[in-house]
Amino acid sequence: MKRIILAALFATTITSAQELTIERANGLAGLPLKCMQQEYPNKLSQLLADSTEIANPKTLHPAFYGCFDWHSSVHGHWSLVYLLKHFPELERREEIISKLQTNLSKENIAQEIAYLNKKHNKSYERTYGWTWLLKLQQELDTYNKPFAQELAKNLQPLTDIIAERYIEFLPKLNYPQRVGTHTNTAFGMSFAWDYAVHANNQPLQKAIKDNALRLFENDNNCPFDWEPSGTDFLSPCMEEIGIMERILPEKVFLKWLKDFAPKLFNKDYTWKPGEVSDRNDGHLVHLDGLNFSRAWNFYRLANTYPKQFTHLKKLANQHLQYSLPAIVDGNYEGEHWLASFALHAFEEKGK
Repeated sequence: MKRIILAALFATTITSAQELTIERANGLAGLPLKCMQQEYPNKLSQLLADSTEIANPKTLHPAFYGCFDWHSSVHGHWSLVYLLKHFPELERREEIISKLQTNLSKENIAQEIAYLNKKHNKSYERTYGWTWLLKLQQELDTYNKPFAQELAKNLQPLTDIIAERYIEFLPKLNYPQRVGTHTNTAFGMSFAWDYAVHANNQPLQKAIKDNALRLFENDNNCPFDWEPSGTDFLSPCMEEIGIMERILPEKVFLKWLKDFAPKLFNKDYTWKPGEVSDRNDGHLVHLDGLNFSRAWNFYRLANTYPKQFTHLKKLANQHLQYSLPAIVDGNYEGEHWLASFALHAFEEKGK
């Protein structure tokens, strides 16, 4: 009897640890809230045309200067909007709204546009920062509160520029980047596709679908055993599955997937989470992100195709549970960005 009770308590603990409760939401909100207006440390990734462009991060990027770099700031803003929308009782709600309104003002977005419109900045944040920007726009668009609608309107001109850059760039990309870091082509298309569908942006949908098919349709036998590379924070195999699942009809996708990842159909398939040796190392901690990347794609497959992939929820839970406790440990190397990854895993889990 004692063993049964202990087993039940353990199962309950594991289940609750994998749920996005209000307590966890408050904890996750605290991470981007802490850094969204924290200017330093900062990695600008800036190409200087001349000495007049040397300036502090807040001057260069008044909307997205916090959280270490531009893209982390963007998806930190998405995290806060997502949490506000899904948890009306969120602590520090008014503070969050105030900071969002300060950062995403019409004037600040105009300055971001001016930066991106410089000729030598045309590829700035391509396509990782781009895809998160479109996800932020979609989250604001679908949040039916006056302040969110105002911020969505402020952000839209920047979003329109990013959408046009996708349409221009993707046909020029002769070969995809199948890496586990920022330039991963498949991940760079996924949120952009979601936004294009949401906004009924037909040219953007066409650009993404046509080029995803061109780049990935003939792929097969993805080398799962090669993952992860040393500092991956995205799963190359799973992110490719993510974009193809979005653009292909069911029968076509399942046929493609059997050639690309036949082992996923095995109900006994196991895949060990990426192990992090030192979470004080800003690159090694990337592997927590990889675990969330795998998790959100496993959840998406299991929820979309339960008949074939319900068994993947167990793998998703294992990956989520390995890295979730680590993102609130006070190490800035991970906390400035990992909350967004965890939240997206929860987002896919809950669909």
